[in-house]
Amino acid sequence: MSGQPNILFILADDLGYGDLSAVNGGLSDTPVLDNFLSQSVSLTQQYSSSPVCNPSRASLMTGRYPHRTGSIDTLEWRGLERLALDETTLADLLSRGGYRTAHIGKWHLGAFDNRYAPLSRGFDESVCFRGGGHDYFDWRIEYDNIPQHSDGRYLTDVWTDEAIGFLGRVPKDQPFFLNLCYNAPHVPLQVPEEEADIFRAKGLFSEDVCKLYGMIRRMDSGIGRVLEALKANGQYENTIVIFTSDNGPEFMSDYLPTPTHTERFNSGLRGSKGCVYEGGVKVPLLMRWPGELSAGTEVNQMTHFTDWLPTLLAAANISLPSDLAIDGVNLLPLLRGESHSLPDTRYWQWNRYSPVAECNAAVREGDWKLVFPAIPEAMRVFDLEWLAVSMYQPEYFIERGIIDDAEPFRVLSTPGQVELYDLSEDPAESHDLAERNPEKVRHLSLKLENWFLEVEADRQRNR
Repeated sequence: MSGQPNILFILADDLGYGDLSAVNGGLSDTPVLDNFLSQSVSLTQQYSSSPVCNPSRASLMTGRYPHRTGSIDTLEWRGLERLALDETTLADLLSRGGYRTAHIGKWHLGAFDNRYAPLSRGFDESVCFRGGGHDYFDWRIEYDNIPQHSDGRYLTDVWTDEAIGFLGRVPKDQPFFLNLCYNAPHVPLQVPEEEADIFRAKGLFSEDVCKLYGMIRRMDSGIGRVLEALKANGQYENTIVIFTSDNGPEFMSDYLPTPTHTERFNSGLRGSKGCVYEGGVKVPLLMRWPGELSAGTEVNQMTHFTDWLPTLLAAANISLPSDLAIDGVNLLPLLRGESHSLPDTRYWQWNRYSPVAECNAAVREGDWKLVFPAIPEAMRVFDLEWLAVSMYQPEYFIERGIIDDAEPFRVLSTPGQVELYDLSEDPAESHDLAERNPEKVRHLSLKLENWFLEVEADRQRNR
């Protein structure tokens, strides 16, 4: 099929809305992405589909809300991150349409069974780790499902090197889709000392933030190397490049042997990774497509991760299968500055183990956003001792299978008081308007309840 652009989708891990130096006034140091911003369309109301890693990735791969796909929680030792085997992925569809496909970096949609690996989900090539987090120096990654242990390189640099290698060997007469998923700046906070030293010298940040900003800086320079490779290969002008993050920034990780504290600038948004307030689900997204999209422009309408499968298929001149049910819409007319109708309502819900309807849930309709706060007992992980095993000894689960006994028993508190915000006046979600707008609360609560029942019914069918 002629006229198909290449697609490079770059996904950061736990990078916040305020983590680019063009946004935070130079607190961080991201010159490559700052320059890329000036060449791109910036989507200022872009939402992930979940405040945590794998559910949001499931939506990018399928165009569907995470609950429908079975990928509901990060606990790979229980298989809760697995993308159901009957789901059709973006890579499946692009591959059928003539694309050479590669996944490089973090996967987190099926850790211990090759049926769930990238090579079984539409990718021709894969260099990855398949769990949720990983050591940056003492790594174990897989080349087309074959394990390889650390050779001394920093893991962020490995992803960059492998991306450049793929770009250099992809056939010149075949379009490509490269899904480049850096795990920076996800914990553990590890970075070559010279990167952190730049921020230590400023005397403005905690040690943890110095390391984290160093991790982002190293990723930024790696992205620069990838973009230079596109230019050197003559691919740059015919490649759609998208950069975004899977969810909001993690401010406190208390599940590691040494807890980290990385509170930092996030554009005044409330909350962080793990919660459905804006800070947990609103993410930066930049898209560059020479000759098709106007550089340095903004799109201010609400967009969502479920939209990228139909959008990229349309860009690739590949028809969406008529029998494929998705939740997203094609954004190309909007991105081109044309009048375009979008869904005015989007939904979020996430907790540990089985989903709980009125826990950490939200619906946005226009500028109104209704939030059910998290129920503490539903957010607790009861078997966290398996995290280190899944990261450093995955053979344990490869040989024995995942933990398939009943989920831990828990007694949940009564759901918290529902909250209502007008984001047009209060993007920081600091003024709860629920008491003054009971009809709006009832209306949005019913929409959220009906959505949850629908997507949960899909999840139950797919179990």
